[in-house]
Amino acid sequence: MIKYKRILLKLSGEALMGEKSYGIDSKRLEQYAKQIKKVKDLGVEIAIVIGGGNIFRGVQAENVGIDRVQGDYMGMLATLINAMALQSALEQNGNYTRLMSGIKIESVCEPFIRRRAIRHLEKGRIVIFGAGIGNPYFTTDSTASLRAIEIEAEVVLKGTRVDGVYTSDPEKDKTATRYTTLSFQEAYEKNLNIMDMTAFTLCQENNLPIIVFDMNKPGNLEKLVKGEKVGTLITSK
Repeated sequence: MIKYKRILLKLSGEALMGEKSYGIDSKRLEQYAKQIKKVKDLGVEIAIVIGGGNIFRGVQAENVGIDRVQGDYMGMLATLINAMALQSALEQNGNYTRLMSGIKIESVCEPFIRRRAIRHLEKGRIVIFGAGIGNPYFTTDSTASLRAIEIEAEVVLKGTRVDGVYTSDPEKDKTATRYTTLSFQEAYEKNLNIMDMTAFTLCQENNLPIIVFDMNKPGNLEKLVKGEKVGTLITSK
């Protein structure tokens, strides 16, 4: 029995580094592919957005003398590299996939078309959205929220390296405690860093729940789609 029929999984580019300081760790990539495969085999329709921070982040551009807009486009291309790597790993594990891009690169992926994306999901294909929404100044968090709304996903699952949302950074504050549930309003009032404001507001206005969880712990993704309590659930309650 599954709780969510259609999900949007948001992965960070940094998570793909694994134990490395840069680039893609093949072991971490394989780990993610196997977890996603298990959930796919349950009958869940899966869309994925992945960041590019392990290669390049647009917000870093100005620090090295690159125009912010140009830097954001470089960041979009970084997400496509990660998306292609994930696509390959998923297909090696027996999944059918489609890579759709916010910018046109027909040689390697399809342009994003909402109805086509939904049709791919209905046919049982895992859909990966790369290159953000195709415009600068928007993060992959915003992409995840927007694409989730467009494809009528039931939840955004934000996979991180921590097991939920805490009162403060648990890696720096040993007294930090984890929230099991939060409302969007509470998250605003407590100034919790969950997603950027654009992404968060999109989810709130469209009553789209977010679950923040530890993607690096095998089995967590499967537990979530089955309705088990993992991580932190943010809703409009």
